[in-house]
Amino acid sequence: MLITVHSLGRSTHKCPTISLSSCNFLLSFPAQNSISHYSSTTTPHSLLSILPPCPSVQQVKQVHAHIVAAGLAGNHTIMGHLLSALALSPSTSSDYPCEIFRRIGNPNIFAANNMIRCLAKGKLPRDSLLLYADMMRSNLLPNNYTFPFVLQACSKALAIAEGTQIHAHVVKLGFTEDIYIRNALIHFYSACHKTESSRQVFDENPQCCDLVTWNAILATHARGGQIDIAEKLFGEMPDRDVISWSTMIVGYVQGGYLEKGLECFREMREKGLFPNEAILVTVLSASAQLGLLEHGQLIHSTIESLNFPMSVSLSTALIDMYAKCGCIEQSRQIFSKMPQRDVWTWNVMICGLASHGLGNEALAMFENLRGEGLQPVNVTFVGVLNACSRAGLVDKGKHYFRLMTEDYGITPEMEHYGCMVDLLGRAGYVADALELIEKMTIQPDPVLWGTLLAACKIHGLVELGETIGKKLIKLEPTHDGYYVLLAGIYAKANKWEDVVRVRRLMVDRGTSKVAGWSLIEAQGKVHQFIAGDREHERSSEIYMMLEVIDGRLAEVGYSPDISPVLHDIGEEEKAIVIKEHSERLAIAFGLLVTETGNCIRIVKNLRVCEDCHKVSKLISKVFEREIIVRDVSRFHHFKDGNCSCLDYW
Repeated sequence: MLITVHSLGRSTHKCPTISLSSCNFLLSFPAQNSISHYSSTTTPHSLLSILPPCPSVQQVKQVHAHIVAAGLAGNHTIMGHLLSALALSPSTSSDYPCEIFRRIGNPNIFAANNMIRCLAKGKLPRDSLLLYADMMRSNLLPNNYTFPFVLQACSKALAIAEGTQIHAHVVKLGFTEDIYIRNALIHFYSACHKTESSRQVFDENPQCCDLVTWNAILATHARGGQIDIAEKLFGEMPDRDVISWSTMIVGYVQGGYLEKGLECFREMREKGLFPNEAILVTVLSASAQLGLLEHGQLIHSTIESLNFPMSVSLSTALIDMYAKCGCIEQSRQIFSKMPQRDVWTWNVMICGLASHGLGNEALAMFENLRGEGLQPVNVTFVGVLNACSRAGLVDKGKHYFRLMTEDYGITPEMEHYGCMVDLLGRAGYVADALELIEKMTIQPDPVLWGTLLAACKIHGLVELGETIGKKLIKLEPTHDGYYVLLAGIYAKANKWEDVVRVRRLMVDRGTSKVAGWSLIEAQGKVHQFIAGDREHERSSEIYMMLEVIDGRLAEVGYSPDISPVLHDIGEEEKAIVIKEHSERLAIAFGLLVTETGNCIRIVKNLRVCEDCHKVSKLISKVFEREIIVRDVSRFHHFKDGNCSCLDYW
C-alpha cells in the first residue's frame, strides 16, 4: 500500500540566522586548521577540490569565506559541494549547513541530498525526514543518492513508520534494483529489529548483491540472535572481509557462544586477515568471561605483533581480561601505563581489585578516581560496595552507600542493595540486612532474598532461613539454587528428614541441581571436569594423583569436612563424594600436566565448598604450588597454605 508523502508531516525545521560575513575572521586560524598554500589567484573551485576527505568545520568555513568574498555564494553547484564537505566532516552542528541551505534559492537535488545527509548524521535525524517531505512537496524528485541518506536517518531515529513509507517511494519510483538503496533498506530494517523485513528485501533479488549486502543481512541475523541462520549465510558468502568475520565473532560472543567466537577469531587470523578494534575487544571479553588466560595472552600478543594502536577501549578490555583470568598484577601494570583513562577504565580496575579480595586497594583506587575529577557512576559504586563486601568492611560499606546517595545523588539499584545485603549478611548482621530489604524503595527481587538466605546458611539461622527459603521456592519453583540453600541449612542442623523433603520436592517439580564444573587450560586445550568425572582420557592417572594427594594431606593431619554433602549417607561415602568434586579433579590434572612450580588456574561455575577450600590451601603448601580458583563469587589465590580471601567468602 502506497502512503502519500503528505503523511510524513509538514516541515517545522528552523535555522538560526548567521551572518556569512562573519566567516572572514577564519582566515587567521592556526595552520593545522587552515587550508594552506593558496594565493590570491586561487579560485573557490580549486579550494573545494583540495579539501581533505574528512575536513574540519574550520577548514570548510575558510573555503566558505573565499566563496563569499568572490561573490559566488549564490552558485548552486559550489554551495552544494560546500554542503557535501560538511556532510563528510567528523562533527558539525546542523545550524551551519542549514543556514547555507536556506540561502540557496531553489536548491537542486545535489544540494538537497547533501543537506539531508548533514541532518541525518546530527542529533535530530528526523529533521532529514521533514526536509525530504518538503522536497517532495516542492516537486524536487529524489534520485538514487537521496534514499540511502534518508534511510540512514530512519535507521538512526528508529523511525519504522516513516522508513516504511520511504520504502514505498523507492518501489514507486523504480529504484528497487539499486544496490546501495537495497543495502540501506536492509540496514534500516535491521536497526529497527525487523529481521523478517530485512530478509525479504535481501531475498527479493539475491543476484543484486555485493559484499556490503551480504554483511548487512549477516549482521541482521547475528544481532537478532539467529546464530544458526547467520552461520549458514556466512558459509554461503562468495567473499568475506574483516567486517564479515567481525559480525560473526561479535554475534557468537553476544549470543553466549564464547568458545565459538574465539575459534572464529583463530580461523580469521589463519586466513591472514587483520582484526579491527571491535574484534579484539570482543574476543578479549570472551576470554575474560571464560577466564581463559592462554586465549587472552594470545590475543594480547596479536595486538603487540600488529603494533595495534592502544586505545582506551582496548586497554580497558585488556585490564578486564587479565583481572578476570586471575592476573590482577598485569591489570595494574596496563592501567598504570595508560596515558588517558575514562571512568569505565577506573570501574574495571576497581571491580577487578574487588573480585580478588583487595578491598582496601579498590577503595584507594576509588579515591584516586575522585581525585582525578571524574564523576563516579552507578557501576562504580557496585565495584566499591563489592570491595567492602569481599573484605568484610562493614563501616566503610555503609559510608560509601551514603556517599553514593547523598553526595552523588545516585538512586540505589538492585545490585547496590545486593552488595549491601551480602556485606551485612556475611559479617553476621543478618537482622540489619533484613531491615535494609524491608525499607527498600524498590521491590526486592528473588536474588536479593537468595543472598540473605545464603547468609542464614553461613550463620546457621534455621528458622529465618526456612521462612525465606519457603518464600523463594513459592516465588520461583524451578530455581534449583534456593532448594539447595534450604537443604544446606537443614543439613548443617542435621535435620535430614527436612533435607530429604526438600530434595523430593525438587524432583516432584522437575528441578535438578546445576552440575558443578571446573575448567583448566593445559597443553593448548580447555579441559572440563564435573564431580565424579571419569570421561577424561587421562582419568585413571587423575584418580591415581588423587590418591597421592590424599596420602600427602593425611600426613599433615587433614580430615575431610563432610558437611557440604547433602545426602544422608555414611561418613565414609561422604568423604568419597567430596574427594571427587570437580575442582579437585582439575587440580589433580593440573599437577599431572603442568611443570613443577607453575601456577594452576581453575575456573568454577559454583561457589567453592568449605572442604575443597581447605584442601586447596593444604595442596598449595604440601606441593609448593600456587593455585588460583575463580568461583562464581570471587577469586581465591592459594599459596603457602593460605588463601587471599582470608577464609572470608
